[in-house]
Amino acid sequence: MKFTVGGNTVSGDNFARDLNAALMQKAFEAVSIKLREHFGSIRHPETGEFAFVTIHGRSIDDLRVHIEGSAALLSIVKSRLPVDSDYAMTFEPTDKRGQPRVFLSYGTDDRAMAEKIARSLSADGIDTWWAEWEIDSGESFRRKIDEGLTNCTHFMVLLTPDSITRPWVNEEIDAGFVRKVSATSRFIPVRYQLAVSKLPPLLAGMLCREIDEDLVGLNEIVSEIYGLTRKPALGPAPVAVAAPYTGYSAAATEIAGLFVRNSETAEPYCVEFDVSEIVERTGLLADDVTDALFELRAFFNEHHDAYSANAKLYAEFDKHWQPWNPESDALRLAVDLLTDSDFPHQPSQIAERYQWTPRRLNPAIFYLKDRNAIATREHLGTSPFITGGCSSTDATRRFVKSRS
Repeated sequence: MKFTVGGNTVSGDNFARDLNAALMQKAFEAVSIKLREHFGSIRHPETGEFAFVTIHGRSIDDLRVHIEGSAALLSIVKSRLPVDSDYAMTFEPTDKRGQPRVFLSYGTDDRAMAEKIARSLSADGIDTWWAEWEIDSGESFRRKIDEGLTNCTHFMVLLTPDSITRPWVNEEIDAGFVRKVSATSRFIPVRYQLAVSKLPPLLAGMLCREIDEDLVGLNEIVSEIYGLTRKPALGPAPVAVAAPYTGYSAAATEIAGLFVRNSETAEPYCVEFDVSEIVERTGLLADDVTDALFELRAFFNEHHDAYSANAKLYAEFDKHWQPWNPESDALRLAVDLLTDSDFPHQPSQIAERYQWTPRRLNPAIFYLKDRNAIATREHLGTSPFITGGCSSTDATRRFVKSRS
């Protein structure tokens, strides 16, 4: 006799063992999905980049999470790791740069200048392929040049009145252009004692920097090889038009602000919009709204293509649009619950004491509840508050102490 549990076959013999294995496998799959969704929805607020998540292992005990993204994005991911996460995690920057490798093409009569360039590049940490260093006696010129071209990240050609007439240099230029077109390496033409008007037509339309006998001008080329920009850093936008920096993308920030501004109580489901309404109200493109909602998935409940914010959204984003900060309010509430024996436990009485509206108190209560820093009483009929009562616990004391 055999049974099927969640698509897995369970034999009659050793039923308990097989059933437990099947349930553990389903648990592993469920946790894997949750982790993919959680970390995969984290987005860089400026570039819009999402993290990519790989799950390794075969059981909960062996679960390992591998996250890929730019170094800047991985920094954000690490800042949002759950405090109680007990699974192994590895991070792989996708924008890590290897050592630049330059293939230096030159004419025979320009050997002395080519050597000066090669030595200067090497001194700046740039691995430089120069024929005099790379080709030994008895070795094949063609094979060694092919190797140099194949492995280079940058193709540099020294253009002089002599080199532009050399067939071999032009062959190498052709190879460098092929690699440029295929985005395999950068093409860097360098002029020495050669006027721009003398450049071949194919090179005349490119930025071709000039160097002199003392290698003046080479520093700018080195900066370009390392990806350094001459463009100055952007200053802050004018206050009148600057959107708040929330740590999320501009589209996600705009959508969060839409819900924050339209909520009267900060209760779950108190504000609901479908995608078309969000597009209309924010002016965002539908695809941008879809990506932003995925980024904000921890803050929304979806039902029949309509999105309603949960209490977590207001606890996270109120500080950017409201004249209060839920974190500061939560600390005040925690201190009073912990130290004032006459402090009320019913939200309506707390709101009256503080002279706060439910709209302000609810995010503060949820901020503490989300961190398990208070005990709450849950029952129906608590509206416009999100709980029927709250009281301090040992966790409240630890919360207050950690922020003192």
